[in-house]
Amino acid sequence: MRSEDQGQTTGRRTRRSLPMLVGAGAVSVSVAVLGLSWIDAPESRDRASAGALPGTAGAWPAAGPPATAARVPWEGGPAYYGRFAAPAAAGWTNPSFFPVGVWFESVITQSDADKDRAAGINTYVELTETSDMMLVRKNGMSALTSVPLPGYGKETVGWLLNDEADMWAKAGDAGWTGNHPGEGPLCVPEDKGCGFTVMRTRKERVPKGDGRLHYANYGKGVMMWERDADAATFVNRFTDVVSSDVYWYTSASVCLDGQNFLSLPASRCRRAANYGAVLDRQRELDALDGRRQPIYGFVEVGWPAENDTRAIQPQQVTGAVMSSLIHEARGIIYFNHNFGGPCHSQHVLREECGKKVRPAVAEVNRRIGQLAPVLNTQSYVHRFGSGLDTMLKHHRGSYYVFAMPAAGTAPGRRTFALPRGMRAARAEVLFENRTVPVDAQGRFTDSFAAEYSHHIYRITP
Repeated sequence: MRSEDQGQTTGRRTRRSLPMLVGAGAVSVSVAVLGLSWIDAPESRDRASAGALPGTAGAWPAAGPPATAARVPWEGGPAYYGRFAAPAAAGWTNPSFFPVGVWFESVITQSDADKDRAAGINTYVELTETSDMMLVRKNGMSALTSVPLPGYGKETVGWLLNDEADMWAKAGDAGWTGNHPGEGPLCVPEDKGCGFTVMRTRKERVPKGDGRLHYANYGKGVMMWERDADAATFVNRFTDVVSSDVYWYTSASVCLDGQNFLSLPASRCRRAANYGAVLDRQRELDALDGRRQPIYGFVEVGWPAENDTRAIQPQQVTGAVMSSLIHEARGIIYFNHNFGGPCHSQHVLREECGKKVRPAVAEVNRRIGQLAPVLNTQSYVHRFGSGLDTMLKHHRGSYYVFAMPAAGTAPGRRTFALPRGMRAARAEVLFENRTVPVDAQGRFTDSFAAEYSHHIYRITP
């Protein structure tokens, strides 16, 4: 069960490092800014004039980007999992595999697995103790669980250390009682944080030397409440794969938190771009120890908390996923529970509660699966133009541009400028059955109808 809205909001301003972002991912220095948030940077990824950046000199021929083209720092893509025997044996090093997970499911019958696979799920991130691990294995699914479940085997590729310890236990090395929220006192003494102790203890308790990776999910503690040093400790000290969940579209308290901690205007709170900003913040923290790990995006598919006042809409789900991918998410996890709203469920994507959103989830997952070999390559740095949030890839002779409106900008028409020397007559808009013309200067224009709108272009010179 999640604790996404636990903790208190205050008017405190924290000292933040603002990622100076261009192209895709945090690729340049961070600047400590007092009162300016990591999220409050409209057009931060493409705000300069279009064209080549330092380090990207030289024409971009059809054969591929020049050797001098700047790349977004990464952990190595699918090859990263090669250092762990379990995910490597499960096929995670295959460039055609991209982790798409669902949070805390149960797999009891073949119908359960069939529904999940049909929705494009390939990974379970935590499972109930009643789950049939042989059934998970038989269906070619992977799992990351908090404890070894009965009958577990090669399907279990990693251990979930904890969920949101940054929020319910707070940063600190105080003693931990072993309790979780709702079970009694948490830390000893109670007025001190014990989150680091929680993570350390959990890491010590999972099986050792079995070739499985260690994963944890965090929340608004790492993203907003904690000072940078403590947030970085959570991100860097315990895990091999990490994520953070902030439910921008649905959380009842997130807009107030955004104002208090990030100076984010309420008018810019419920936006797809903020899911990408969570990835940027976590990537910035992850880079501080010089060791990068995959960071996954976390997106709700329903009405997560009892005190929330809304459910996420299908187009918002796909926008949040796309923003996460553009900001270098190496996997996507869906929060699949409704604790609020008129339809309670712990299996939203399987049950009536999810009939409205399921088709959108299945479609965006189908696209992820189709584009996995592209998504699993290292991105290139390029500024396509003002008001754009973009990611640039090259795969098998074609360039791929993933694009959305930049944070803090209105929907509407955008003009793209291709890298210098790249020439093409048209850009194919994937999944939309259309093309847009590219002029002699390597520019093209397209429209984005809403803040969550996105397009994926394939350009073959």
